[in-house]
Amino acid sequence: MDFLLTNITEILILLFILITFLQSGLDKVFDWKGQIGWLNGHFKDTFLGSMVPLLVGVLVVLDLLTSVLAIIGIYQLAMHNEFTLALYAAIAAAVGLLMLLFGQRIAKDYAGAFTIVGYFIVVIFGVWLLSNH
Repeated sequence: MDFLLTNITEILILLFILITFLQSGLDKVFDWKGQIGWLNGHFKDTFLGSMVPLLVGVLVVLDLLTSVLAIIGIYQLAMHNEFTLALYAAIAAAVGLLMLLFGQRIAKDYAGAFTIVGYFIVVIFGVWLLSNH
């Protein structure tokens, strides 16, 4: 626990990532039909329309992987001052958000795309902070 306060900013960003991506992944797992149904409608007039189940599956894996990396990263930062898996969690989160942003832009959901920007700012700051150690 010696490094908890030393790395508090990084740990708080990882907690933000963990909450965001774990909830997102679990929502997709436990409401698969609802998620697929809504997204089928969202992307029906785009080239992504026929790929919705596959893309949601990829996002589930990425959401849950990001969450696991964040948990391990928090532990490693707090206990060992080790940044590698924390950085990987932040990078995975950034990639996931870019995927969502791409989808929102393709669907011409500009308001939805704009909401992702706030998450991305926090995450990319985490990437920057963690990559400078």
